[in-house]
Amino acid sequence: MEIMELAAQLGQAIKADARIAKMEEAKVAYEKDEKIQALMLEYNTQQIALAEEYKKETVDQKIIEAIENRLNEIVEAVTSSETFIMINKAQEDVNALMNEVNAEIEFQITGQRPCAHDCSSCGSDCGHHHH
Repeated sequence: MEIMELAAQLGQAIKADARIAKMEEAKVAYEKDEKIQALMLEYNTQQIALAEEYKKETVDQKIIEAIENRLNEIVEAVTSSETFIMINKAQEDVNALMNEVNAEIEFQITGQRPCAHDCSSCGSDCGHHHH
């Protein structure tokens, strides 16, 4: 079988994984979250206002600080929201799945397993630079 045919089959199998479905659900919830969408719209507007303020000949530091404080508040509100936490967790799960798939492909090619993040699976003999 051709490599690209196998890649297509692998892609379909990955797409069928529950972690992918959860990621899609999380994306939909994120996009439908009116509070988050309003905050993101305001964030973009504030970013434009900040850029405009920096373009002025005489920069008003108080305005810049006020805008930057609001931007920080928006980031905090978004990243602490249940919807954002859900999409973030779903993305981490998908990334872990893809890392597992890539590690297995690498093992099949090289006969060696890539080391875990802490190199505990390779006995620190993977060529990874330890600090």
